[in-house]
Amino acid sequence: MKKIAFMSLIASSVLMAGGYKIPETSTNAVALGAANIAHNQNNADAAYYNPAKMVFMSNENHIEADVTYIGLQKVKYNGTVGATGPYALESESENFLVPTLHYVSPVLGDNEARIGVSITAPGGLSKRWQTEPAKTSAQEFTLEIVEVNPTAAFKINDTLGFGVGFRIVRTSGVVKSSGTIGTPTPTTTASRDMTGDSVDFGYNLALAYKPTKALEIGVTYRSKVNLTIEGTANLATNFALVAPTTYNGASGVTVPLPASFNAAIAYTFASKTTIEFVYEKTMWSAYKELDFTYPTTLTNPVLSGAFDDPKAKNWKDTNTFRVGLTQELDTLTLMAGLVIDETPIPEETLGFELPDTNSVAVSLGGRYKINDKTDIGLSALYSMHDKRSVSSTVNDNGLNGEFTDGDILIVSVGLGYKF
Repeated sequence: MKKIAFMSLIASSVLMAGGYKIPETSTNAVALGAANIAHNQNNADAAYYNPAKMVFMSNENHIEADVTYIGLQKVKYNGTVGATGPYALESESENFLVPTLHYVSPVLGDNEARIGVSITAPGGLSKRWQTEPAKTSAQEFTLEIVEVNPTAAFKINDTLGFGVGFRIVRTSGVVKSSGTIGTPTPTTTASRDMTGDSVDFGYNLALAYKPTKALEIGVTYRSKVNLTIEGTANLATNFALVAPTTYNGASGVTVPLPASFNAAIAYTFASKTTIEFVYEKTMWSAYKELDFTYPTTLTNPVLSGAFDDPKAKNWKDTNTFRVGLTQELDTLTLMAGLVIDETPIPEETLGFELPDTNSVAVSLGGRYKINDKTDIGLSALYSMHDKRSVSSTVNDNGLNGEFTDGDILIVSVGLGYKF
């Protein structure tokens, strides 16, 4: 049971904000690989990426609506699971359309304060395996995370702005797993069908500093949000030596959407070419274990061992490095980006529900100014995931093989308007 653990599909999906995190929640962010923390392009997505930059924007209403396509390539696994195999397995491919919205107000009051709001999808997505033994732990997990982030910015002086925001995170998920397990007998089966949701809260802080016209510095912090997911669980097993063999009732789990820190510096040359460097630290070490709760004890050892016993996760903090390049022309702005990202998942707890690896992403995009009020943007990002070997001498899930593929394509189109 310990070798082929039944992982939480809800928790794994939530934590796809690390493995399949979605920092690119606007057209410009996709184009720049989210290297848009320091440089002010007078776009409404400043309300999300660095609300302190709002104090340096033109004095009018800014609004931007984006639609982003996210395509997840199939993940392949070749190797053994426990004492069985070898297997040649692959997950299903996944495709999503994600809308986002950003708004920045004109100047309010004598202190030149601004307010903004962003509605984004900072994490979630889905992964499905339809073949045993992968579907035993990861038949389906689908999770939606929507964040409403109202923000305010205050002008300290002509070179320094401060921003603060309130994170309202709405989470909903579906979990399914079913299959044959190796203990107590080779024909013992267990299944799970769960749904859950929650509304949870956090905050974010930001600084924007412009010591010169060419040099810009940005620092942001987004707090951890504990996702207190509650819902219902339908659990079943054919192991009838100990009753009951089913459970239908309430369940809950708390998992972290981790804190993150960004520090960025941007410089604009006389040619209107801007280069920005961003360092991001994501505090995934907050995810230490997975522990489901139920109002009653699961006395059947199969149900208890598969779905109730705490599972160690021991994720690690990660470092991400981003580079963004912007070239402003008369009516056209061209952008490109590079992202080098680490996985938070150690080899010991790697599983089918989130077979994450280190990755490198490249991006391109542009915005066209239709008139003084309206502009349109188009961008794309391709994230290339490394191969990852796993050894059963280390891995808690008994995996001994290699994960490959799993690349990600993101395409975004956005419309900006000022009034």
